[in-house]
Amino acid sequence: METSQLQAGEIVNLGYGIQDDAFSNYGTIDIKDKVVFFINGEPKNADGTYVISGTKAASKWSNFREEFALKRDLALEKGAKAVLYYNPDVFAMAALRYGTSSGRMSLVSTDKNMFYFLVNTQTVKALFNKDITSYDTSFKNETITTTLDLDYTNNSKALASENVAAIIRGSEKPDEYVIVSAHLDHEGVKNGEVYNGADDDGSGTVAVLEIAEAFAKAKKDGHGPKRSMVFLNVTGEEKGLLGSRHYTDNDPIFPLANTVANLNIDMIGRIDPKRKEGDRNYIYLIGSDKLSTELHEISEKVNTKYTNVELDYTYNDDNDPNRFYYRSDHYNFAKNNIPVIFYFNGTHDDYHRPSDTPDKIEYDLLENRARLVFYTAWELANRDERIKVDKGE
Repeated sequence: METSQLQAGEIVNLGYGIQDDAFSNYGTIDIKDKVVFFINGEPKNADGTYVISGTKAASKWSNFREEFALKRDLALEKGAKAVLYYNPDVFAMAALRYGTSSGRMSLVSTDKNMFYFLVNTQTVKALFNKDITSYDTSFKNETITTTLDLDYTNNSKALASENVAAIIRGSEKPDEYVIVSAHLDHEGVKNGEVYNGADDDGSGTVAVLEIAEAFAKAKKDGHGPKRSMVFLNVTGEEKGLLGSRHYTDNDPIFPLANTVANLNIDMIGRIDPKRKEGDRNYIYLIGSDKLSTELHEISEKVNTKYTNVELDYTYNDDNDPNRFYYRSDHYNFAKNNIPVIFYFNGTHDDYHRPSDTPDKIEYDLLENRARLVFYTAWELANRDERIKVDKGE
């Protein structure tokens, strides 16, 4: 166990902790070696529109999956030694997920010099002697005098796991890469019951293997891809996209700048109960148009030419409450401005249950959906020019 101490005589209250062209909480303040505090969310105008976007649509600064990391990393870049983050909803969720028996995991941190703390309402009241729930746009950062004296003991244990990667080198553009991915982990054994994970994500991992076999056969027959194909089965998806995040953030085997696209397969072997009455030959596509118009158009054309799967974009909606775009391994590529497609059949009654077994897989659908991914990858790997990112941030 590792014990560290944090002591401070003042805290800088940064409001929302945002620095953007349209709005900033920072001004000219120097936060180097200081403890900073910020809350979740972003400012709104009196008419209910968001200050940063100027519309009813929120920006990345209050995106549930991105917000804390954006604000924390900004503070880190500016030299803060500790961050206190107030989001009561996230605190309640984290208390459940990261309790002593939660089984939650995170990547080993390489940063030993900065603390990140989620704080609850009681802690905020004790520090600031007032309720803090939101700020208006006129809020200016403030420094309060207080006594902060923490002994922090890390009780986590180190575990090892593996990503599995393979490559078929391209014949003409070997230093450009198309990545086809899935996750190889599931829920393991709980209370003596095996969580089989046949659809989530056995269907994805076997699809990656079949697609890899097809590319390998093509190369053996003298028709290999022009660009390099990377087949990546990652670990730790169920614990927070850990394997893909390790690949993109810590150890990209192949340069992200040279990565053309990521086609991610996570559950393609079943039928969503909401689709039982419709055409069973469908797949939900998520993310295809988020970063590259070309990728979306290629996906549509390839499907029309080869597989004729109904492409359902229900969960691609920016306002979809399920937030699936942020919930599988493609997201760690997308956040690096790498165009992605997430192939997904939707959830079902056996989702994350021991009953997700191989006998319930719709193998004809699995085959045709995998074929769609193959043809899309083939087009990306063999077109003359790499697809353009025309919507990236």
